[in-house]
Amino acid sequence: MEPPRLPPGTQVVLRHPLPASSRTAAPAGSTGRVVGDAGAGYLVRLADGRHVTADRAALTLRRAHQGHVALGTDRGDAHDLVRDRTILAVVVGSRAFGLATESSDEDTRGVYVAPTAAWWRLVKPPPHVEGPDPEWFSWEVERFCELALKANPNLLEVLASPLVVRETPLGAELRSLRGAFVSQLAYQTFNGYVLSQLTAIEADLRRTGTPRWKHVMHLLRLLLSAESLLATGEPLLDVGPHRERLLAVRRGELPWDEVERWRRSLHGRVDDALDRTVLPPAPDVARVEEWLVSVRRRDLGGASGPGHPSGDDQASGTVRA
Repeated sequence: MEPPRLPPGTQVVLRHPLPASSRTAAPAGSTGRVVGDAGAGYLVRLADGRHVTADRAALTLRRAHQGHVALGTDRGDAHDLVRDRTILAVVVGSRAFGLATESSDEDTRGVYVAPTAAWWRLVKPPPHVEGPDPEWFSWEVERFCELALKANPNLLEVLASPLVVRETPLGAELRSLRGAFVSQLAYQTFNGYVLSQLTAIEADLRRTGTPRWKHVMHLLRLLLSAESLLATGEPLLDVGPHRERLLAVRRGELPWDEVERWRRSLHGRVDDALDRTVLPPAPDVARVEEWLVSVRRRDLGGASGPGHPSGDDQASGTVRA
């Protein structure tokens, strides 16, 4: 699972100067707009019309940068939330799906609880944090609940992943709630993700005649997961018997016509699964909200709250620094 990409049009600020030795020098604080991808980084059009390339670590969102400067927040504070207040962290992506190769990253996704009192301040806690490790991405518990209630596939997979890095008692409570998050909304949400990937794949086919096979593989895996979720109430994590065929797709070993037939067949199976689904029409918002309010209240209790593990609130693992 790749980290979220900055879409074209996103306003960004250079966190570091681009040296004069580079093709285009620019001072730290230069403002620009993302106009496209540049390999692993981004092509950015600066306010003066010049174009530069920069990786994600060199960029910050303009709105976030203004908050950091004007209101005294910084990136370190966000990483402290992840290090000190994570209640759940799991490995997702290829390693959880049973699709890992020697070059696969270890993608970790987590949930942290910002201090309740922090929500009363001028500067609100961040809804998500990238880092502290390059492949680590976390959501604040409220944002996590909002997205999971919409059947976001990435978050439902966090709740289902067996590869646990850290789980406090609050994290265990959150995972025990996963039945409250799933609903028939998954049909629309998963299909929406599939359509967005399919649009990009078809654009590659028109432009180069060859799709990005890794994206094709993940589209097929997502359809398999959607079928499982609708039929059983659980997303498909480990692809099991589909592994070799999916990896053959990733390597570009299957003809496109065969891949297309498989994709269309999977779409039909997802439709059939909806007809007999075990999922309710809507998620149990009241149950999730009741739990979230209890988390905020317990945090006000002091040192034994969710951000300060002690006593019965010990983590089963440690967050990597």
